[in-house]
Amino acid sequence: MEDIIVVKLGGGASESLDQAFFNQIRKWREENKKIVIIHGGGHAISKMMEHLGIPVQMKKGRRITSKETLDVSKMVLIGQVQPEISTKFQKENIPLIGLNASNAHLLEAVPTDDAELGFVGEISRVNTHFLQEILTLNAVLLIAPLGLDTNHNWWNVNADVAASAVASALNADTFYLLTDVPGVKKEGTLLKAITPFQIQDLIEKGDVFGGMIPKLKSAVGASQNGVQKVYITKQIGVVGTEIKREVGHSDAFISHL
Repeated sequence: MEDIIVVKLGGGASESLDQAFFNQIRKWREENKKIVIIHGGGHAISKMMEHLGIPVQMKKGRRITSKETLDVSKMVLIGQVQPEISTKFQKENIPLIGLNASNAHLLEAVPTDDAELGFVGEISRVNTHFLQEILTLNAVLLIAPLGLDTNHNWWNVNADVAASAVASALNADTFYLLTDVPGVKKEGTLLKAITPFQIQDLIEKGDVFGGMIPKLKSAVGASQNGVQKVYITKQIGVVGTEIKREVGHSDAFISHL
C-alpha cells in the first residue's frame, strides 16, 4: 500500500517524544501519508517487574517471558505506555487510535522456535484489511507489540519484530526503527548504509549485540519483504543507517539469526 510510513518507537524513545517528532508527524499528515506506529515499552516493563520483585531475564536482546512476565507486559503496554503516548498526541492535537491484538485479531502469533524464551511469539498474520479500513479515518495508528494465537492465548512479541511484520504486511513505503543511537556504528563510525551480509559480519565480530540484533533482523526482513526504504535512526525523518536490499542471500541470513 502506497504512502504508508511505519515507525517502531522504542520504549525509551516513547518517554521523550520531542517537538521535532511531532512536527515530522504533522508534515507527513499534510503530505497525506498514512502513519502506523508500533510502540515498545521494555524499560517500563522492566521497571514494573523490579517493583513487583520479578526477575528480568534476557536472551540475545529478547525478554524471557514467564506467564507472570506476560501479564505484566500486557498491563504495562496496554494500560500504561499506550495511554501515555496517546495523551502526548492529544496535547499536540494529532488524532491517534490505540490498538492491540484483541482488536479484530489484529496481530496473530505463534510461539517462537526458542522454547527458552517462554511466552514469546512471532507474528504469523496481520489483519491488513482491518488496518487499511482504520487508516481511512485519517488518524495515526498506535499498536502494542502483543499477539494472539488461534486459541486466543496472548504472546509477548519483540516490538521490532512486530513492527517489521506490520510494515511488510502493509507494503509500507518507509519503515523507521527508532532507537537511542543515531544508527548502526562500526568502531564508533556511523554506517550510512549496510547490507545483510555486512550486518552478519558485524554480529559475528561482536560489533553489534543485545537489542540491536533483533532490530537488524527485523530491518532486513522488512527490506526483503517489499518495504522500499528501511532506516535505523534516532529521529524520524533522519536517515541514520539505511538497510540495503540484497537479492538471493538475505533469507539464509535471517534464518541464521
